[in-house]
Amino acid sequence: MLVSVVIPTYNRLPILKKCLDSLENQILIDEIHDYEIVIVDDGSTDGTVDWLENNIETFPHLRLFEQSHGGPALGRNLGVDKSNGDLIVFIDSDLVVDKYFLINHVNSLIKAWKKNGNKKCFTYGSVINTSNFNNPKSEPFKFQDLSWAYFATGNVAIDKKVLKKSGLFDPSFRLYGWEDLELGERLRNMGVKLIKCPKAIGYHWH
Repeated sequence: MLVSVVIPTYNRLPILKKCLDSLENQILIDEIHDYEIVIVDDGSTDGTVDWLENNIETFPHLRLFEQSHGGPALGRNLGVDKSNGDLIVFIDSDLVVDKYFLINHVNSLIKAWKKNGNKKCFTYGSVINTSNFNNPKSEPFKFQDLSWAYFATGNVAIDKKVLKKSGLFDPSFRLYGWEDLELGERLRNMGVKLIKCPKAIGYHWH
């Protein structure tokens, strides 16, 4: 399968660089023939687009799109629309992942698809909050890192057809936050099951 990692970003260039570095180091398995990193710049004013365009050869999986500042819901919808993948992985642009990140999501999904006989599920990875900008991966998992959200775009993977059937994100959510929780309720009502995937770890810098 082709995996599309969709990331909206807005004025987060320093941590976005670390995010992209970690995504370019992914180890693949037979089930993943390739992956792409779909960045949607949401009208950044910190030089994000110029830097990405000037360093495009450093990130062979990167595809860059731009929009006027309209919020993450609009950005994620654009990213899904422009993606070529069979599977959509959402992360935020301030997340750093390990080299087994995509493998863990895909393995968990394939196991669930076989067990359920359909693709009506999504994997929800771990998000570890850290303030260690220089070495975010050094942070241990803490009790306060637990999340009770049903669907949170900081670290999830879902079949593209299932996602599109939900109607995608509501673009009326223009601020950062809540748009994924609202979509999660629609997915829950569709009978799309949450599959926890703790081995798919993302280190969230804040």
